[in-house]
Amino acid sequence: MRALLHGRGQGLGNFSRRVTYHAGLRHDLRSITKSITSLLFGIGVDRGWINDLDEPVFSFFPEYADLNTPDKARINLRHLLTMSAGFAWNEDLPYSNPANSERRMIDAPAPYRYVLEQPINRPPGAAHCYNGGLTALLAAILEKRSGYPLDILAKETLFEPLGIQDVEWIRYADGTPNAVSGLRMRPRDLARIGQLVLDRGMWKGRPIISAAWIDESTSPHVNGAGLFFYGFQWWLGRSLVNRQEIRWISAVGYGGQRLYIVPSLDLVVVVMAGLYDNPFLQSMVGEVILRRYALPAALAA
Repeated sequence: MRALLHGRGQGLGNFSRRVTYHAGLRHDLRSITKSITSLLFGIGVDRGWINDLDEPVFSFFPEYADLNTPDKARINLRHLLTMSAGFAWNEDLPYSNPANSERRMIDAPAPYRYVLEQPINRPPGAAHCYNGGLTALLAAILEKRSGYPLDILAKETLFEPLGIQDVEWIRYADGTPNAVSGLRMRPRDLARIGQLVLDRGMWKGRPIISAAWIDESTSPHVNGAGLFFYGFQWWLGRSLVNRQEIRWISAVGYGGQRLYIVPSLDLVVVVMAGLYDNPFLQSMVGEVILRRYALPAALAA
């Protein structure tokens, strides 16, 4: 790993209070949590808890069989991983807005039922639609098949092997870890996650996740927002620097949180920010740091 970029300053921690953050303190990862949940799901695949990514989602939720329809019966695990299940879902609204679909899921008495009861507005697999509810379903399925709570599974199979100890999970009202946006960790520990992906699942010569899962989950499966592609809960993009096209893998979190992995340059970049109240800046800060500073420096090294 050639670089870890971090900053010092203040930002909005939970939409209502200001918090100090720096490289040595846990920081909200927001939706970077989704990409880490994908890694945990890969560990589940490697260990045989999940056997077939084409398995129908409703087979894991017999308690919600009353919600199944012929269209919903076609939704499988790949559709959850690529956010192409076809459910009507709106996370374009601010997350502070109670009408935001993810907020409605969190506030629902039965969050998984809320996700599965949403109507289908496009065929499963037809198009990407950003949907944190699908990540929540993935985590529930992993817990069902492994027999472990998600936080314990993460600690024993991922964090402890990487030497990551200072972690906090934000939880739902029933105590379930929020697999969608609830992780908090230090930037330098997030860089360890990036290094693991860069090294295709290896950590100090020890396999943590199979290279096959890393390769498949960070490959483009569907068209995402704008010019980006989407893998298994990972964003895939490219930057043009000095007339060179450089491809990268990214985990993206609300407020300006970014993890970039650039295999061709052996580079990991972590950006933490507190731009929750500025949608324009939060979408730009990581790109500016990557394109103007990190990539040129790596190319010149």
